[in-house]
Amino acid sequence: MPGFRLGIYVFKDAEIVDFAAPYGVFSVARRFDPELDAFLIADSQRPVQTQAGFTVLPNYSFGDRPSLDAFLIPGGSGTRQEVYNQRLHEYIRSLPDATLLTSVCTGSWVYGRMGLLDGLPATNRKEPDRIEAGPNGKVPIDRLADIAPACRISRARVVDAGRIITAGGITSGMEMGFHLLRRAGYDEGFVGEVARVMEYTAAYEVYREDVDSSG
Repeated sequence: MPGFRLGIYVFKDAEIVDFAAPYGVFSVARRFDPELDAFLIADSQRPVQTQAGFTVLPNYSFGDRPSLDAFLIPGGSGTRQEVYNQRLHEYIRSLPDATLLTSVCTGSWVYGRMGLLDGLPATNRKEPDRIEAGPNGKVPIDRLADIAPACRISRARVVDAGRIITAGGITSGMEMGFHLLRRAGYDEGFVGEVARVMEYTAAYEVYREDVDSSG
C-alpha cells in the first residue's frame, strides 16, 4: 500500500473524542503499516486548548502546507466560531481536489457554511445535550439543515459523498477512522484486525454497514 496521511484540524474548544478517535484508529493501524500517518494541524503552531481545557500541540500550521490525503474537522463548541473562520475556509479551498474533506459531528457545519455540501448528503450529531434539548436549543443535525439548506440530511453514522465524508456524533470518529482506512485501499481483513486489537470488534460489526454512500 502507498500509505495515507490524515491531517486533523484542532482549534479552541474542539471536542476531544472527535479528533482523538480517528487519530487512535490510525495509531493502531500503523502497527500493521508504518506508511500510515495522522497528525494535528492548526492555524498556527502554538498550543491549542480544546474542550475541557485539554491542550494539544499541533504538528503543523496552515502555513507549513503539509502533504495530506484527507483533512478532518472535528466538532465541539468551538465550531460555532470556526464556521466563520476565513483562514480555515481559504486553507480548505487551497487543498488539491484529490484531498478528501472529512468531519466528525459539528465539523460538517464548516463545509455547510462554505456551500460545499449543496446537493450532497451529510450528517451530524443527532443526540442533543441539555442546552440543545431546551426550548431555545437545536439538535446539531437540524442546525446543519439550517446552515446548508441545499444539503441532503442523512442520519447514517458515516456519509460518504465522494470527496466529502461526514460522520455523526462524538464516538462516530471511530467509524470515520475505519472508513478512511477503506478509502485508502485497505481491505476488510486489515480494518477488522485493527478493530480487534482495539477490542472494538463487536461495535465495529454493528456499525460497519451504517454508511450512506448515496452521494
